[in-house]
Amino acid sequence: MNKKFFIGWLVVFVLWMAGSYLVHGVLLYEGYSNLPNLFRPESEANQYFHFMLLAHVIMAGAFTWIYARGIDDSPWPGQGLRFGIAIALLGVVPTYMIYYVVQPIPGMHAVKQSIFDGLLVVLLGVAVAFVYRNEGPAK
Repeated sequence: MNKKFFIGWLVVFVLWMAGSYLVHGVLLYEGYSNLPNLFRPESEANQYFHFMLLAHVIMAGAFTWIYARGIDDSPWPGQGLRFGIAIALLGVVPTYMIYYVVQPIPGMHAVKQSIFDGLLVVLLGVAVAFVYRNEGPAK
């Protein structure tokens, strides 16, 4: 772990928090508000916000670490896109499919969650690739 890793971690954390607010706090807010028996009320959820921060710190660190281990000699934008798509297909899409199966979430809401969060993760892949753009393959 070097300075670039910690910069990448910070960049991904900030972008992920901001992107998650945009996705879940703005774009999907109405859909969540139509499911009052499925989620905590906003006033109650706020007291657990520190867990949200910790979760994003952990995800951002793991995301950056995994990316840094797989750098190759190909151009950074393509690497970032491929990485983001792989993470979206590994984590985001299956997670919301599983939620749809076990929770009474409307199908279109689950689709929107998958698309919006999937796009966010792809953008995060490009962002971390940008941070590592002049880095060679891991030794």
